[in-house]
Amino acid sequence: MSSSGALLEPHQIVDRELSWLDFNTRVLELAEDESLPLLERVRFLSIFSSNLDDFFMIRAASVKLKVESGATYTNAAGFPPSELLDEIFTRASSLVERQSRCLHELIIPRLSLENIHIVHWDELTEVEREHLNQIFHEQIFPVLTPLAVDPSHPFPYISGLSLSLAVIVKHPDTAEEFFARVKVPNVISRFISTHAVHKTRFIPLEDIIAAHLDELFPGMLIEDYYSFRLTRNEDLDIEEEDIENILETMEQELLRRKFGPPVRLEVDVDIKNELLERLISELEITHRDVVKYRGPLDLTGLNVIADLDRPDLRYPPHRSQMPPGLQSSEDLEPDEFFNLIRNSEVLLHHPYESFTSSVVRFIETAAIDPKVLAIKQTLYRTSGDSPIMEALIEAAQAGKQVLAVVEIRARFDELANVRWARKLEEAGVHVVYGLMGLKTHAKLSLVVRQEADGLRRYCHVGTGNYNPRTARLYEDLGILSSDPVLCNDLSRLFNQLSGFVSDIEFKRLIVAPKSLRSSLLEKIEREIKNAEANLPARIRFKLNSLLDEHFVAALYRASQAGVRVEIFVRGICAIKPGMPLLSKNVTVRSFLGRFLEHSRIYHFHNAGEDEYWIGSADLMNRNLDRRIETLIRVDQPEHKNSISGLLDLYGNDQVKHWEMDNGGAWRRKTHSENGEPFIDIQERLIEVVRGRSK
Repeated sequence: MSSSGALLEPHQIVDRELSWLDFNTRVLELAEDESLPLLERVRFLSIFSSNLDDFFMIRAASVKLKVESGATYTNAAGFPPSELLDEIFTRASSLVERQSRCLHELIIPRLSLENIHIVHWDELTEVEREHLNQIFHEQIFPVLTPLAVDPSHPFPYISGLSLSLAVIVKHPDTAEEFFARVKVPNVISRFISTHAVHKTRFIPLEDIIAAHLDELFPGMLIEDYYSFRLTRNEDLDIEEEDIENILETMEQELLRRKFGPPVRLEVDVDIKNELLERLISELEITHRDVVKYRGPLDLTGLNVIADLDRPDLRYPPHRSQMPPGLQSSEDLEPDEFFNLIRNSEVLLHHPYESFTSSVVRFIETAAIDPKVLAIKQTLYRTSGDSPIMEALIEAAQAGKQVLAVVEIRARFDELANVRWARKLEEAGVHVVYGLMGLKTHAKLSLVVRQEADGLRRYCHVGTGNYNPRTARLYEDLGILSSDPVLCNDLSRLFNQLSGFVSDIEFKRLIVAPKSLRSSLLEKIEREIKNAEANLPARIRFKLNSLLDEHFVAALYRASQAGVRVEIFVRGICAIKPGMPLLSKNVTVRSFLGRFLEHSRIYHFHNAGEDEYWIGSADLMNRNLDRRIETLIRVDQPEHKNSISGLLDLYGNDQVKHWEMDNGGAWRRKTHSENGEPFIDIQERLIEVVRGRSK
């Protein structure tokens, strides 16, 4: 390891930001994959754009702030801030250009073959122009606000992620040129159908506006126009120790976020240099912050095309199945439903198994059951029309004790969570915001029920959010249980979140920040000692991100001791596999596809006494030290077998995956050496669960 006092040498770790860009590259590769259904490839292009927006608003913005503050220290991967920011923009520009080529050279020609077209104004028929003229005058023109820039009109404020037209107009008498900005409204669909009935041809909204610029600037000559899009720093920075009311402070901070400093300027590749120089000057950015590519800019709006009713161009329909243990729960009374959980702990795997018929039903049944006295719930992200929120409100209005631990600092869901918190409070729900300085990321529900033999508690612990919408797209695990040991753990944890409890020991849970880091590191060390004693030793982690240096170093030590280490990661991964003398026993794989891999599993062989833990925590500093996170030990033998089989499938050499090499580069593997296609792991799981249900 490092001789300089650091845990690792720079060459032994992959930089966080560059690893994230590698992850989004894998998303782009799905858009380029001609074996996937065409409209799903369109959706992956949209996801790629949305991901990159988030990256620049938060991660690149953070690096840029370090540069502007004069920071020169190197990070763990050996990058000083300025050098890292240069590398970010170099790679991001290359990726965006690749995305543009994918759209224009791969996607648009294939869409045309399927009679789906993305067109420009000069390609329209007269009928289409008449239709779009009507749309412009009735729906678009009323919400446009052209903003001139002259001595009496200063350069307008450009909001983050807003698409704009930079317009050069000339006075017909004096020939004097003026600059104006027209914001492309985000309240109107990004791509507009060119026909009222035959919705197979689409035109970017800015093209319609550009064709009518003379109506926005009557009497002036339109000399030129170009699209541009600005990204601002939208991270929140709240010093909780200095505030009195976190809800009010969050509301104020959300307003301030709209005015964050610029981070990135996207422009059309053909923009005139003098206009670009003006934008750079007015927005107070540098040439490094500019990303040029062939339009249309902002492909997040491609979802309107991805959502077209063309089943032949989409993934086959998927219907979640009832989980084993709940298959006989249709139309049961509350007594009968809770008896199913009381008789046998239920392992859930979404979206292969229904979230609505299990988790949502658990909360809704508790809300209407007269025997339920109390419901306690953590809420990190949820949908705008959440049935879980409505159930909590209904329960409170019925006189039950309801506690909601609402995380109003959940990034990009802050405003929605603030609104839900207000609504819950108005209904009589006890709303708390967790512990000072810590985000509550754990996924927990607890129900207290009066039964014939006394009070009994029921609970749900999961790896994903209580969001019925994303539960159809996110792969997650969960457990429904009435185990007294587990329910007592949850009772104590909820008391800590809502009250003044500082020192709690748990039996089936590991909880961050108190013990998660130390417990997992101890389990890695146990595998090392077993390997050194010639006992079987193995570690398998499935997670979203592996970044924490202590864990990278510990897993390197495990590899050196002979422990077989398998990492299945969706996003960021700092560890490098296959390095001689350091990580030759480490393999790193990534899986992306139809569903977003979101579950976290920690498996330790433990000399044959296998331990499986599932929960909310990734191996990142924020999860381990700055959040309330939980892992639950899986105890039922059949559930341990199920999770072991799941990990075996992820480790199977015959499934499609990306594999990292010892230099940190990723390579996609889709076929065997003789050309046989590998299995799509998510399609296989759909088949397995569907077959089991039958």
